[in-house]
Amino acid sequence: MNRIEKSGKSIEEALELALVELGATIEEVDYEVIDAPSKAIFGLIGGKEARIVVTRKKADPVQVAKDFLTRVFEAMRLRVHIEKITNEDSVTLNLRGEDLGILIGKHGLTLDALQYITNIAAHRESSERMRIVVDVEDYRRRRADTLQQLAQRLCERVKRSGQQVVLEPMNPFERKIIHVSLQDDPEITTFSEGEEPYRHVVIAFRG
Repeated sequence: MNRIEKSGKSIEEALELALVELGATIEEVDYEVIDAPSKAIFGLIGGKEARIVVTRKKADPVQVAKDFLTRVFEAMRLRVHIEKITNEDSVTLNLRGEDLGILIGKHGLTLDALQYITNIAAHRESSERMRIVVDVEDYRRRRADTLQQLAQRLCERVKRSGQQVVLEPMNPFERKIIHVSLQDDPEITTFSEGEEPYRHVVIAFRG
């Protein structure tokens, strides 16, 4: 529920009733007075209650994501600085601090899970769609560099041997890095096989 109409003896009372029903604070809403309250003549006739329309403000998904992550880190007793980086089609929340390896996990699996639930939390409270990337100390950039170098090495191996190479299971983001790295090589083709979470890339010789 994002919009509600309420009446009360005063505007303040009507607003308080609306906030309780919406489960919101005054900072999270806008309101419009439809009818101002008026007193009855001689206390008998003509009295009118205040009537207002209260609308929940559109939440900023990035701010919601930052607030969500802050609560998670407080529960984990981690001191984390969240750096916001705006990209062309997404926003990256880069986490910096000490001993944050626990947030990455093996091959970034924990980080992927954290990013997934952060996006759910952010878009549950906002109609605005924004892809939010969660990173730790530029791990994703460094991992991308590593995978690009790996792709080139394995590409040369396939050309020398003529035998295809099967890589370890990767998430969709990492598989895409391999595919894009080798997509312009006329002698090489890449494709994915298997089911999640064991889906992997195969590098093969076209000839």
